Amino acid sequence: MPERVTTPDLSSDDARFDTRLRPRRFEEFVGQETLKDNLAVFIEAAKKRGEPLDHCLFYGPPGLGKTTLAHIIAGEMGTELFATSGPVIERPYDLTGMLTNLKRGDVLFIDEVHRLQHVVEEYLYPAMEDFSVDIVLDKGPSARSVKLNLEHFTLVAATTRAGLLTSPLRSRFGVAQRLNYYGPEELARIVARSAGILGVPVDEDGALEIARRSRGTPRIANRLLRRVRDFAEVMGDGSVSAEVAHKSLLRLEVDERGLDEMDRRIMEAVLLRFAGGPVGIKSLAVAVGEEAETIEEIYEPFLIQQGLLKRTQRGREATPLAFEYFGVGAGGRAGSAGEASGESGEGSGESGEQGSLL
Repeated sequence: MPERVTTPDLSSDDARFDTRLRPRRFEEFVGQETLKDNLAVFIEAAKKRGEPLDHCLFYGPPGLGKTTLAHIIAGEMGTELFATSGPVIERPYDLTGMLTNLKRGDVLFIDEVHRLQHVVEEYLYPAMEDFSVDIVLDKGPSARSVKLNLEHFTLVAATTRAGLLTSPLRSRFGVAQRLNYYGPEELARIVARSAGILGVPVDEDGALEIARRSRGTPRIANRLLRRVRDFAEVMGDGSVSAEVAHKSLLRLEVDERGLDEMDRRIMEAVLLRFAGGPVGIKSLAVAVGEEAETIEEIYEPFLIQQGLLKRTQRGREATPLAFEYFGVGAGGRAGSAGEASGESGEGSGESGEQGSLL
């Protein structure tokens, strides 16, 4: 599958880019105000008591700042951060090696914690609760268990699938917070901040235009800013206005709601091929040529959030808003699917232009 400019996942290039723009203190972190304010209180209280911060669990859709918060916590506590992910820790001894190298107050960040092996998770319980691990030396009749004491550390875990966490693991986190999607105004502030770091001139309307199409996700907003910057430098004077952002995003096939080409294919399949639904996820996957799991995990949540699609016991159904937005009559009569988005037809028409964006 070709790379989507609206995907919240990080490639290696995006990871390096994301690191440059990552806030380092709470004052620089935009949005999630309640979570941020509470964390600041917890950190200040822990510092006054001279204790490490309690273990923290952050969950929610990808790209909303869970990793950034782990870095901020380490920075605010004045300790080091060691980052890994659930799939990387394959054996208990991999985890034990990490834990024994931590100093007092250090932060161990585990991304995708729901993907930890069950046997590894069992080793994590006493480490979180008693700050100790038991390792088995030798085998057979000579096998013996040795208890290793650990320095008091802070585990910060992140997951996009909180429902897959076991109850014993979830109960050991003293702080558990969900990160929610961002509003356009918050994303516009993030775009403006990132543009300042990158040295990209962007006006208020240009930042808001990018923000409105970023699917409520800062990571996507920063990725779109990169692409709009490219168009502005090659086909304009390098500055980003609302008009430049609008035309650039049309070239990227991202419409005013943030829907991309695959989002529209899914919705048009539901609306036209299946007369608005209901349609089973496997039938829908075959119709658009995509894996059912990918549709469920990547595309569907945003379409539901936008009020264009809904899940029912019988399958997926288009909402009245979807019929209106895509210009499709009741029963799947094509008025002009994509015409109502106001962008997809225009975007394809402009994709061959080589002139100036201004």
